[in-house]
Amino acid sequence: MKVYISADIEGITGTTHWNETELNLADYHYFQKQMTKEVLAAIEGAVAGGATEILLKDAHDSARNILLEDLPENVKIIRGWTMDPMCMVAGLDATFDRAIFIGYHSEGGSERNPLAHTLSMIADVKINGQYASEFMINTYAAALHKVPVAFVSGDQALTEHIAKINDQIVTYATKDGIGSATINVSPQKTLKETKNLIEQAMHVEREKIQVELPAKFELELIYKDHIKAYRNSFYPGAKFKAHNIVLFETTDFYEVLRILQFLT
Repeated sequence: MKVYISADIEGITGTTHWNETELNLADYHYFQKQMTKEVLAAIEGAVAGGATEILLKDAHDSARNILLEDLPENVKIIRGWTMDPMCMVAGLDATFDRAIFIGYHSEGGSERNPLAHTLSMIADVKINGQYASEFMINTYAAALHKVPVAFVSGDQALTEHIAKINDQIVTYATKDGIGSATINVSPQKTLKETKNLIEQAMHVEREKIQVELPAKFELELIYKDHIKAYRNSFYPGAKFKAHNIVLFETTDFYEVLRILQFLT
């Protein structure tokens, strides 16, 4: 069984401040280790559930966060950014049986994680009238290849959001947020539960966890800078919507991924 893992850091146990998420800052190194441990727990769970081949995408910031020395031999890792529209799920294609997202987080504008955002800090993202998380964007990207997302770890608000979309997707909440604070579970509990829950998620029928793509997409990029919104509205097919929104409509989600690659 072939499994794809995408790992972020803002939903990893304990991360609360941006200084804990940025390469080479003093507060970062502990959380780099915790991110690596949670990814290793995910790999262990996937292998226990039948995975024979795993492709791992380091999908945070520099994309050079995960420590490599303990990765098993059946795991390949994509470090750095490929610069193609698949972005956080680069390399995912129809040959994979399922995907797993580790350390994901709430959408931009959420009050439930002080690190909430969607792709960048310059704009919030709506798809079909709803604020879109990176989970939703990457789940739709996986759906382009008919690959279901089986498990997601991250903040409590994200797990609640996922349950409304498909309650068969297995989730685990590492933290909840209040203002600029987070309430976290034990890091050791996260490792234990991640391994066990992913092993279970590997046996859920693919049809039950497959999220279907909508027939059409209305993308809104809501910028903090209205001048940037006006400038970016000249992207082919896009429109400016007063006072700070770029509007883009399509029936092809890959075109959504493409515009997000250039305008966020």
